[in-house]
Amino acid sequence: MTPRQIRDADDGDAARLGADPSPRSRRTRRARLAWLGRLWALSTGRFGIVVVVAIGLTALVARFWTPFDPQRVDVAARWDAPGIPHLLGTDGSGRDILSLLMAGARTTVWVALGAGVVATLLGLALAALGALTTRWVREGVAVAVDILIAFPVLLIAMMLSSVWGGSLWVVIVSVGIGFGVNIARVTRPELRRVLHSDFVLAGRASGLTPFQNLWRHLLPNVAPVFIVQLSWGMAVAVLAEAGLSYLGFGAPVTEPSWGLLLKELQQYISVHPLTVVWPGLTITLTVLGLNLLGDGLREATDPTLARRRSAARTHTPAVIA
Repeated sequence: MTPRQIRDADDGDAARLGADPSPRSRRTRRARLAWLGRLWALSTGRFGIVVVVAIGLTALVARFWTPFDPQRVDVAARWDAPGIPHLLGTDGSGRDILSLLMAGARTTVWVALGAGVVATLLGLALAALGALTTRWVREGVAVAVDILIAFPVLLIAMMLSSVWGGSLWVVIVSVGIGFGVNIARVTRPELRRVLHSDFVLAGRASGLTPFQNLWRHLLPNVAPVFIVQLSWGMAVAVLAEAGLSYLGFGAPVTEPSWGLLLKELQQYISVHPLTVVWPGLTITLTVLGLNLLGDGLREATDPTLARRRSAARTHTPAVIA
């Protein structure tokens, strides 16, 4: 057995016997989780984490409880000002705005996660095909990406909704396709750059398959670029859901949505301006939180930025007389 295998076996025996593993394994685990501490140390990371966690918890709570039924009409409570029991007031039908926002958070989280999954699968697949395959396949993928990236998300959503009708799936697929090709276009040259690194060549020489090399070496080194693009895609998915629902191509009228709520309230903005503020502010904070979280993740996970920060802290400027 090699020395590394002996250490791993000793650590496994210690874990089975209830003893603490070696300091080396503890240091390895701490190093793998160090990016969380760096992310929380950044003001952008803290803000993004707080906003994203708050939206996620709101969507989870709204799955089981809201102050009022979001679709409950109470004519006697039309246009109630913020107060008790309607903390954010009511709309023209007497529906509780806070309950509508909480229920709309479920739609927003579902669209953001769904579009993120579609964009990730499509983007990484196209990037891998455009970077790791033969020349004629790479050139064909590059041409296909250039063609697809010319189609805006709104046009893709309109084409899909003309066939299948307006729904959340149309928003998810259209945003996923739109930002999947964008991720592929940005990630592909990064994969090509890392592909010629010494550690990738060493992994290939040691017998790693192309998929193993992609998983172990290529993807971790392009993760910072990919994370930023994905966070932007999820932020735009929130905006796209609101905009497409506003235009009638997104969520159906029976589904709580921030875009639908904004569409219904904007015609009364001159009479009841405060009611329009709540859905607009919620959309703005969500998009801002996702963007700042992506920037914080890039700074926390990019090793080159970490080295630059460390060098800046240890650098002592010369004293000029």
